[in-house]
Parts: sequence; structure tokens; C-alpha cells
Amino acid sequence: DRYKGRCYHIEPVVGEEDQYIAYVAYPLDLFEEGSVTNMFTSIVGNVFGFKALRALRLEDLRIPTSYSKTFQGPPHGIQVERDKLNKYGRPLLGCTIKPKLGLSAKNYGRAVYECLRGGLDFTKDDENVNSQPFMRWRDRFVFCAEALYKAQAETGEIKGHYLNATAGTCEEMIKRAVFARELGVPIVMHDYLTGGFTANTSLAHYCRDNGLLLHIHRAMHAVI
Repeated sequence: DRYKGRCYHIEPVVGEEDQYIAYVAYPLDLFEEGSVTNMFTSIVGNVFGFKALRALRLEDLRIPTSYSKTFQGPPHGIQVERDKLNKYGRPLLGCTIKPKLGLSAKNYGRAVYECLRGGLDFTKDDENVNSQPFMRWRDRFVFCAEALYKAQAETGEIKGHYLNATAGTCEEMIKRAVFARELGVPIVMHDYLTGGFTANTSLAHYCRDNGLLLHIHRAMHAVI
């Protein structure tokens, strides 16, 4: 009984027949600390495939503070971002490089330079810029870093570029983040939903431990 989920309230859906909202509570001991993967596996896992249920939908999820604190949160907040850029008292200005796909790494870097030299604080990779045949990730990282430093030297301002470290495996993703850090780029990004919860947590821990900012892209959110 100690580890049972408990339905503590049921109410009908207004205007619908044979539809109800059930409120279910689970003991925290059922969930591994700091694991988004385990939490969702338990809450929206096999129960949605039970044949006894004609239809089921998750309407809301409330996480106790004591459990949410085990996730540590984002590696850094807006204040750290402002400190790194030495920009205060105004919005940070940036843009995503377009066209997102098709440019060579050299031309992509040239676009980054033009934007940063023109006055932007940040430029950003798009969500599906990973490591395509026409622009491999390492070449992109190098040319973007070169553009960043050139713009900094000419403007006297600190600049940044969101390097997308998303990859097919966690190991490759971390390798890209490590290279970004070695280049001195202040921020990396990750496609959170398509990349996976475990991958994102791993990258967040790396960024926290190594002073990198982490930007999360919401790709796939509109499908869910």
C-alpha cells in the first residue's frame, strides 16, 4: 500500500458524457531523483496503452518542490549571461542565421560576423543545424568562433553565438560542447525534446560544471 498511486478525486467533464477528470497522486519514492526520464516513464508510460482504457489524456502535472529541487535547474540564469556579455540595462539583441541550411561553414561564419559586427549581441544556430554534409559541425564551430572574435575586436564589445551541440548520441553531443568550450564560445544550445531528456540533463550538468551558458530549443513542442 505504501507505494500505490491514489486517485483522490474524480469530477465529470463539463458538457461531455462518460468523460471524467481523475486526480491521481503518487508517492515520491517511486521516482528517481533528478530524472525527467524516469518521471515521465512512470506517469505517461504504459498506462496510456492499457486496453481497459478507451482514451486517456494528461491534462496537468504538478511536481512537489522537494522533488523539483533534485533537478538543479538551468546551469545559469540571465544575470550570469549579462555578466558574461557585460551588457546591462537593456534587452540582449540577437538573431538566427538564415538561410538555416545550405551555406558552407565559411559563408555561415561570414553571416555570423556581419550580424555581430552590425550591432547584435548574439547570433544563433537554427534547430536543425547539426552536422550536415555541406557544413560539418567542427568547421561551423571554428568559423563561427573566428567571426565572433573578429567582431569583438572591431566593436570592443563582448559577443556570442549559440552553437547547436545537438547530435545523434550523448557522447557526440558532449564532444561538441567540449570543443565549443575550448574555442571560448560562451554558449551552446540543444534541441531539448528531439534530443531527449537524459541527453539534455547530461549537457546541463556539463555546462554548469564548465561555465557554459545553455540555450534550449523547443523543436517538436507543437506536435505534443
